[in-house]
Amino acid sequence: MTQAWVVLTRPDGRNVSAPTEAQLSAALAEVYAGKAPVVDGSPGSAVLRFGYDDGLMYQMEVSADGNVRFEEWSDRDCEIALASPRQMAVAQEDALQLWKWLAQRQVAKIRSQNWQSGA
Repeated sequence: MTQAWVVLTRPDGRNVSAPTEAQLSAALAEVYAGKAPVVDGSPGSAVLRFGYDDGLMYQMEVSADGNVRFEEWSDRDCEIALASPRQMAVAQEDALQLWKWLAQRQVAKIRSQNWQSGA
């Protein structure tokens, strides 16, 4: 049987396996407060990933500018994109809701949001 996993990469780069809602909220608070380190001129960010040991992976990155980027991959190594990346700008509360859905494996709810195609 395939195992599901959820990993939060905090703004400081540390990974948290099976993060709690409080940990998700704290990471987003850091990002939206501008406390996330700026890398190569890009706004600081945090990333939540959900996937299965032997297959699909979903990734959602939230940046300090409020931009959320959602990606779907064939596997953890990001070998084959299953859809074009999607993005939208959201408030912190909305980013938390998106992350909660991802942590709860509710990918259909995430896909149904008002995304824009991203490059």
